[in-house]
Amino acid sequence: MKAIKQTGLVLFLLGLAIFIGTIFTGSFSLKQAELDTFLKEQNYKSEVIGEALQKAVVTTNDLNIFQFSNAVRNAYAASNNHYDNLIKKYDAEKNWDEKGKQFQYKISGKPHSLSFSLAKSAGKGPAPDSTGLMWFLTFGLAIIGALMYIVPDVILLGKPGIKNNGVFLNAATNRGWIGWFAFIFLVTFYILLYFFPDYIVNWVYLVDPISKSISGNPASQWFLYGFLYCTVMSVMAVRMYIKYRHNKYQILRTTSVLFFQIVFAFLIPEILVRFEKPWYDFKNAFPLDYDFFFRWNLEELLASGAFGLFILVWGIVLTIIVVPVMVYFFGKRWYCSWVCGCGGLAETLGDPYRQLSSKTLLSWRVERIIIHSVLIFVLVMTGFALYTFFSGEGQVLGIKTQTIQDIYGFLIGSIFAGVIGTGFYPIFGNRVWCRFGCPLAAYLGFVQRFKSRFRITTNGGQCISCGNCSTYCEQGIDVRAYAQKGENIVRSSCVGCGVCSAVCPRGVLKLENGPEEGRINPTDVLLGNDVDLMDLVNKK
Repeated sequence: MKAIKQTGLVLFLLGLAIFIGTIFTGSFSLKQAELDTFLKEQNYKSEVIGEALQKAVVTTNDLNIFQFSNAVRNAYAASNNHYDNLIKKYDAEKNWDEKGKQFQYKISGKPHSLSFSLAKSAGKGPAPDSTGLMWFLTFGLAIIGALMYIVPDVILLGKPGIKNNGVFLNAATNRGWIGWFAFIFLVTFYILLYFFPDYIVNWVYLVDPISKSISGNPASQWFLYGFLYCTVMSVMAVRMYIKYRHNKYQILRTTSVLFFQIVFAFLIPEILVRFEKPWYDFKNAFPLDYDFFFRWNLEELLASGAFGLFILVWGIVLTIIVVPVMVYFFGKRWYCSWVCGCGGLAETLGDPYRQLSSKTLLSWRVERIIIHSVLIFVLVMTGFALYTFFSGEGQVLGIKTQTIQDIYGFLIGSIFAGVIGTGFYPIFGNRVWCRFGCPLAAYLGFVQRFKSRFRITTNGGQCISCGNCSTYCEQGIDVRAYAQKGENIVRSSCVGCGVCSAVCPRGVLKLENGPEEGRINPTDVLLGNDVDLMDLVNKK
């Protein structure tokens, strides 16, 4: 069995190495006819960028992706700077008609988007020309290797149950060199995905056939991300099934988040695009789906007829009615641990790192300040967006709505939710985003804390203070402190993953949905572990 695991590790590392190396393969250049077709399809009217791109990418020289991208970005900057200067000139002359004409020649969007689109048309090499083979040598080897490394654990682990052997001695799970390597890789991946997608165009080529078979369109970097997301979750779900095979709750929970991610967050939105409908994840609730009320999204939905109107109504009903009602009956776990894709990745890919979450009082204080600040930020931004949508104005109180949207999208949507939220798993634990940044988690937490039937009950008399529950709490809750006092755990940050209960050797902790009067406020100090909880409830 150990030989199989070692072979699997070698195959996984080989696939990963080839995957990384794929970035540097191939060459990029366009013929004049190909460039003309691209400019026509994109409706670029700028003569300046046409000339600049011609000099940059219509060449017989073999350009690597970095040279190609740099050339396109320079052409983008030259074109827009040229027209910015003309607009300033017409502003000074008060020649509004000429100024308006110049705007249509400016290139909207980001320079990396233009570079990515051109690179998809210009690539030559192993990734675009031998896609099937390269997919097997990257995704294929990595998947096979990972499964070969994981599956033998069923035999090697022996009897079902949690074993902590070496969890704080392993370089991968206790911030050792492997953990830091994983941290650097994940952070780098997210930076490339969000800000330099043209650099990873060879990765996108690898999933083009899959994208075309589902949506009918070539893959984008977001399709690549969605496919990677589902693949990683699926492989790591196998690990969850093995590790928690003694606990039916964990088996069902893992199956649920896997289903909702693959079907609702990946397949259904892509299939909708195939039928020329808006891309939409029906389980993604506001304010996690922070741009739901942005002007561009509302206009797209309203322009899509009855189906778009249905999405709009469903999004509002989901946020205002479904979410609080479900939290009342089942706690925030129904979403955070059974439905949410962010939570699904944290519970599968992030499970080896859950013990790294800080349990200090300072972390708890920082958590409450940051996550509620993000919630306030997104609510204010949404208020601005709705005001400008209905009023037609571009700003509120002298603040441009687009500016605040851009700030939120960059700081929270990209840096916090992506780069930090997932990239920091190997260093700060697996629920960094859910714990400190997710505005929907803050909203769910308010309801769970004050108006919910969910709680984790404890039997303090059975607690042996082993500390497993606190160690495995990904939300940084010192569960043992509650258990020793016999207090119910109704913390707003608790996502009800149930792992604290799964790793308890004495059955001290139970996840329950009962009448509200059965919830004991964690701020109430109990007299001791010998207090009869039911008597206390009856007295109340």
